[in-house]
Order: sequence, then structure tokens, then C-alpha cells
Amino acid sequence: MPSEVSEATFQEEVLQADKPVLVDFWASWCGPCQALAPALEALEAEYGDQLKIAKVNVDEHMSVAANYGVRALPTLILFKDGSVVESQMGAMTQAGIVEWLQKAEAIA
Repeated sequence: MPSEVSEATFQEEVLQADKPVLVDFWASWCGPCQALAPALEALEAEYGDQLKIAKVNVDEHMSVAANYGVRALPTLILFKDGSVVESQMGAMTQAGIVEWLQKAEAIA
């Protein structure tokens, strides 16, 4: 299960992580966000040794979303070594996410 990240834990869980982190900015009222959740869980199960997946509930942690310019949901942002590498807005298929992460060299 992807871990929930808050303002208090974002630095440690995402920016100081020892592997790339895919952060899902979502909200409970967002249908496409709910549709994306099973794909992210499957990705974590398959690529968990290479990639960490975290979730930020924008209703509860608006400042984190604002810091990274999140304007639409869902938004996926890939972090490596504490920096934003790539971002993607809107729902994606699991295969689409895998392809995107491979191009960004986050997973093999």
C-alpha cells in the first residue's frame, strides 16, 4: 500500500528517500484519483525495490500541493535525490505509468 505523506513527513519520506519516489497528489472526491489507486498499488508491489510510492491528500495537506504547483488531480510527481524529475497530470493506465517511469529512468 502506498504510504500517506503529510507536511510533517514529506521531507523525510520523499526528499530524503534513498530511491526515486512517485508522489500521487489526490483527493477522496476525485474519481480519476480513485481509479488510479489500484494501478499504483500494483506498481508498488512490482517495483517496490526500485521505487517508493507515496500519496498526498491535497485536502489535508494543501501546502505540499501548493509548493509543487499542483493544479489538477490526480497529479503524479517523480522525485529523485530530493528534486522533481517529471510530473504528469491526469489519470494514466498502469502501462502508461510504467512507460513514463522507464523513460525517466526511475525503474528498469
